[in-house]
Amino acid sequence: MTRDKTTLIDGQTGKQTDITGQTKRCVVRDEAGLLKLKLGVLVLLWVILGPSVATFKVLTQESDDVTYCDVSILQPSHSKQLDNPDGIVLLGADESGKSTIAKQIKIIYGGGYSEEERKRYKAVVHSNTIQSITAIIRAMGRLEIEFEDAARADDTRQLFEAAGSAEEGFMSSELAGVIQRLWRDGGVQACFSRAREYQLNDSAAYYLNDLDRISQATYIPTQQDVLKARVETTGVVETNFIVRDYYHFKMIDVTGQRSEMKKWIHCFNETTAIIFCVALSDYDQVSGEDEEMSRMYESLKLFDRICNRRMGSQILLFLNKKDLFEEKIKKTPLTVCFPEYAGSNTYEEAADYIQRQFESLSKNRDIYTYFTCATDTKHMQSVFNAVTDVVPPCSGCNLDLCQF
Repeated sequence: MTRDKTTLIDGQTGKQTDITGQTKRCVVRDEAGLLKLKLGVLVLLWVILGPSVATFKVLTQESDDVTYCDVSILQPSHSKQLDNPDGIVLLGADESGKSTIAKQIKIIYGGGYSEEERKRYKAVVHSNTIQSITAIIRAMGRLEIEFEDAARADDTRQLFEAAGSAEEGFMSSELAGVIQRLWRDGGVQACFSRAREYQLNDSAAYYLNDLDRISQATYIPTQQDVLKARVETTGVVETNFIVRDYYHFKMIDVTGQRSEMKKWIHCFNETTAIIFCVALSDYDQVSGEDEEMSRMYESLKLFDRICNRRMGSQILLFLNKKDLFEEKIKKTPLTVCFPEYAGSNTYEEAADYIQRQFESLSKNRDIYTYFTCATDTKHMQSVFNAVTDVVPPCSGCNLDLCQF
């Protein structure tokens, strides 16, 4: 089934793409096509997830204690081709936002996370917060940044002692006080402003700015806290959902680390469409595996392999973390990643340039591009609606959503 045109939504500004792949700028107004949006969301709900949804499951790096459903771990020797060709595969480099997109599906179409499920994320939120402040303090030494207040040196000692001896993910009131004093220090803030020079979770400021709330003994993570939580996936995690008593929904989450990609890239040979996720805000950051390579170039290399290998699938490009990119481009020029770039450091012009870098890699087919903020539930609902225009629903078949 072929569509004459597809509307790509980016907040108030979108892109309209016809079947030849030619594009033009247009304005997408909230009131325009409202009925279509509502109907599209209902279609996506019915076609992909149905009226009822089984629960999800998430794994920590060390164990599967933080869980919420049925998961099987496939080792490299047991990797296999997907059984059903009619599916959507979610691909992308490490930390591009794939897991957040999967969480949004549960929030939008599965009723969200229950209180019991959110309670299990408390340890993850605390662990992310401790890891973030620790990463900043360690980077201060490498970047030769000193504390504004010398008393913070003693807080640093207490931080490492408490973090080393405390139960994983546990944050005492004393530790919360230490972290809060450190976070408020001018030297720590100066180091945080240079986060592009070391590895730091995107959620660092979100949690550290809200320590009073998340350190309360009665704290229960919100849906947004869960979306922001970073849980590293190792190996392959396969989650199965049975909806409408017969409809099989599958999500396969494979680590995005480059060292693992060659083991899994052959697993997805026949699918209807691929969603490739890129973190726009990574343009000024280096890879966690190779500090000589920018994360953006790492994504470009992977995208080149994917879009020129899988000839039978439509490709949907999710240029994610647009909110972080919009703030960062005001301070850090795009030339740190693309020295040849001659445009202005405005969000629209810089984002358009990155889009063209990816789309130019596709030799034989159209690329449908979406600018996304995976942590914005309302926005992602509009994006998922637009995806149904690009990927025609199949009748009476399984639909697989896989993460890579």
